Amino acid sequence: MSGGTVGRVRYLLTLSRPRFWLYLAGPVVVGVAFGVDSTGRLFTPLTVGLFAYFLLPANVFLYGVNDVFDADVDTENPKKSDREARWRGDTVVAAVVVASTLLGAATFAATPTLAWPYLAGFFLLGFQYSAPPLRFKTTPFLDSLSNGLYVLPGAAAYAAVAGSHPPLAAVAAAWLWTMGMHTFSAIPDIEPDREAGIRTTATFLGERRTLAYCLACWLAAAAVFGLVDGRIGLLLAAYPVLVFAIYLSDVDVDRAYWWYPVVNTAVGTLLTLGALWRLVNA
Repeated sequence: MSGGTVGRVRYLLTLSRPRFWLYLAGPVVVGVAFGVDSTGRLFTPLTVGLFAYFLLPANVFLYGVNDVFDADVDTENPKKSDREARWRGDTVVAAVVVASTLLGAATFAATPTLAWPYLAGFFLLGFQYSAPPLRFKTTPFLDSLSNGLYVLPGAAAYAAVAGSHPPLAAVAAAWLWTMGMHTFSAIPDIEPDREAGIRTTATFLGERRTLAYCLACWLAAAAVFGLVDGRIGLLLAAYPVLVFAIYLSDVDVDRAYWWYPVVNTAVGTLLTLGALWRLVNA
């Protein structure tokens, strides 16, 4: 591999946010685990293919589109100098982002029509979150609401393997969870976004009220998940408890934000193990 190729690969990996890969692929795992009726259906070309697409290409699509349309905004964002990367306008990288987007068409070809509304919702919201004309990320509360897109790969996977739609309460609860998670993640960007003239839920509310908003979303998510299964509701109660802990401590939100990939992976793992326990003991 040439030096330029290696550099592009490293840049693409940084662009795809490896810490957050499981935010899209994890819901696929959970959706499959709850949707199948036997352990023999966990690993099939369909389930493995969906996981593979949402693990990397879907993240290149989602964050690539984000970085393209945020290129001007990100010039003053300190995160882009450390754990993320600024868009550099490389035509080869741009082609990979387009290819990752087009590869998403294969998810429609591989899944039954029951899963298509969830897949279409993911690609529509994923594009319009960052891109004009809608650019949801610049409208307070719509930026939060549109981030339910992270739920949709899991809902599509469930529908594909179960042959039925996922429980409405589970989708609603997961959507509320993503609203809280997205808005919490926007707190470190409050000052850079304000300097760039970007309006978000976090810039509109300010840090303290944004924490209260996240608390409300996560309390509601835990309550609605409790309607599906009380044990899941109790598990999701970890999020409002953590908000209280952060608020009452001296921990900076900018630092706490980077704990959440681990917290979310742990919660998703427990959900998946619960689903697998159901299969093994059925």
